[in-house]
Amino acid sequence: MDFGVVLQTNPPAARTVQLAQLAEAHGFSHVWTFDSHLLWQEPYVIHSAILAETKRVTVGPFVTNPATRDWTVTASVFATLNEMYGNRTICGIGRGDSAVRVTNGKPVTMAELRESIHVIRELANSRAVEYKGATLQFPWSRGSELDVWVAAYGPMALKLTGEVGDGFILQLADVDIAAWMIKTVKDAAAAAGRDPESLAFCVAAPMYIGDDRDHMRDQCRWFGGMVGNHVADIVAKYGEHGAVPEALTDYIAGRQGYDYNTHGKADNDHVDFVPDEIVERFCILGTADEHIAKLEQLRELGVTQFAGYLQHDNKEETLRVYGETVIPALQTHVAAKK
Repeated sequence: MDFGVVLQTNPPAARTVQLAQLAEAHGFSHVWTFDSHLLWQEPYVIHSAILAETKRVTVGPFVTNPATRDWTVTASVFATLNEMYGNRTICGIGRGDSAVRVTNGKPVTMAELRESIHVIRELANSRAVEYKGATLQFPWSRGSELDVWVAAYGPMALKLTGEVGDGFILQLADVDIAAWMIKTVKDAAAAAGRDPESLAFCVAAPMYIGDDRDHMRDQCRWFGGMVGNHVADIVAKYGEHGAVPEALTDYIAGRQGYDYNTHGKADNDHVDFVPDEIVERFCILGTADEHIAKLEQLRELGVTQFAGYLQHDNKEETLRVYGETVIPALQTHVAAKK
């Protein structure tokens, strides 16, 4: 299992770069950042600085979208970063959440998401692609490599992920829900004639090392609110007892609205509807042993990367314990089973 860290690009940008360096020093393989250009600083500028100040980590957005950024510009960014720093970029992409909703926009359609994945991947892999009636290719790009991982929750998005994604991003760490969604993606991949085991499976959630459960839950409750935005869309489309597990849909019954100005922040004031049980199920909280135990469960489901959100007040200590205890334990256990 690989390990990633998910950062917000809050000012000062030097702090984001510092945390990325610290994550690399502690053995994390990926550094991801939010991509919402109005709420936070421009991620791709900071990605360049992270890549310049690190040697090994792979860097990318968690996640970008096809609505607020021209697809060819997005591809050009990745191809350029790859030329500058080696092939150390990755693209996480979804239909659009905070980046489009703060401008009263809407997530893109499944057809648009599918086409954007194809265009971005082909161009960023130094290949030609048909786009708006023209054949396009970067004449300056040679040997660029980019995987595109798709963030999804609903049945149609999960199916699309299995059909065209290089990987699947699931933004919650509930073991039962992860099992259902991973199986759904694998089944879709197999039905499309792909090898399901060739896909990467990334589970992302807040990770907090500590022993004060009330404090940890309060620091990570924002995550249930963020996930609730996507769940609300699913419920609107499929109903409360539709095609997704009720464990994912039941908790949003008390949701009364959402303020994107506090999106992804520990002091989010629109997440009182998220119960403690959901925080515990969706996140990974507690001692190193508790983290290891839950991560082992996820690994057994086929999860190939855990990406931990660090939007809380215990960033350095959490990274340290992961580097010294959690990551080595998962690597040792895997090696022992081979």
